[in-house]
Amino acid sequence: MSELILEWQEGDRIKTQTIRDRQASKNPGTVRIGRDPLRCDILLIDPTVSGLHVEIFFNPNPTGFILRSLRPSNPPIIDGRSLATGEALLNPGSIIQLGVTVLKVAAIVLPQPIPTYAPTIIVAPSPIAAQAQPAVYGLECPHCHRISSYDRIDIGCPWCGTSLAAAASVVVPPNR
Repeated sequence: MSELILEWQEGDRIKTQTIRDRQASKNPGTVRIGRDPLRCDILLIDPTVSGLHVEIFFNPNPTGFILRSLRPSNPPIIDGRSLATGEALLNPGSIIQLGVTVLKVAAIVLPQPIPTYAPTIIVAPSPIAAQAQPAVYGLECPHCHRISSYDRIDIGCPWCGTSLAAAASVVVPPNR
């Protein structure tokens, strides 16, 4: 939340007022300063201040607090410059003179911008496809049921010696 803190002296007292970017006010979106309690959010007792003198509002682009003059016949003086009409960007330390009352922008607090990054897209990993290897066939011995390669068809089972002429062809499991 963005904030602007105003300070001024009224009689022998120092007054402060915090203005927030979305605070409730008599004129939504702005904070009005002057002598009229029906129209102003910040009241000044100085008779040289207009009933409705200025308004301050937060502008997100460009980011900052803006002062708008509402009384061309009694213009505010911002940092030594008269502002009969229009707006002025306020900075920390800015001096606002309304009539003979001097207000100072004691501080401005702006939230740090949130960095924008390209959105992260999470994709489920695709299942690893079994590497297509050609099927390997062998001969299953009818006696001991062990598997031998086809080159042993004329020789016989290396484990039990049984002829593989009548052996069944089988797919050899991987890692065998």
